[in-house]
Amino acid sequence: MSKNIRTSAVDHLFEAILSLKNSEECYTFFEDICTVNELLSLSQRFEVARMLRNHKTYLEIAEKTGASTATISRVNRSLNYGKDGYDMVFSRIAEIKDTEDEIE
Repeated sequence: MSKNIRTSAVDHLFEAILSLKNSEECYTFFEDICTVNELLSLSQRFEVARMLRNHKTYLEIAEKTGASTATISRVNRSLNYGKDGYDMVFSRIAEIKDTEDEIE
């Protein structure tokens, strides 16, 4: 049974995140709201997901990121059976990069 994360408190958090305008604002906000370890854990999971999508092996990922095989497996499960949030973001990042390449 999954926990319901759709609460007004989570809504308020997401509204705050969506109000951020650039990387510097993200650093300022996330350094206040997260511990260093929480932020590093989130970024590690995102890097693991990116590497899995680029067909890297668990060993390569563990060596590069320091993630445990349990973390890699959890991220892989989200990629394969989750709600496609990672893929949505990867697709948008690729679109932004393509647009920037066209402008140059």
